[in-house]
Amino acid sequence: MTVARAAGAASRLARFLPYGVLIPVALVLGAAPFRPEPHLVEKLRMLWSGTLTRPLDIGDLLLHGVPLALVGVRVAVDLVERRRRSG
Repeated sequence: MTVARAAGAASRLARFLPYGVLIPVALVLGAAPFRPEPHLVEKLRMLWSGTLTRPLDIGDLLLHGVPLALVGVRVAVDLVERRRRSG
């Protein structure tokens, strides 16, 4: 993928996923269920300890982690575009 195509895809991502949608979804899914422990924390702990092997657990990690990853991608896209415009 060329740099121009990647930049175009990134700007489409920014228009398609506004912060007003991404942040609440990431907070709710990242913290759900609220008690006794969020799934994301539990699954990351399992990943680090090497016990994340069941497909259900991997699916939970993806479900609860992807919105947070998208927020990170969106922030990175915005920083790159801001740097490109200013310099």
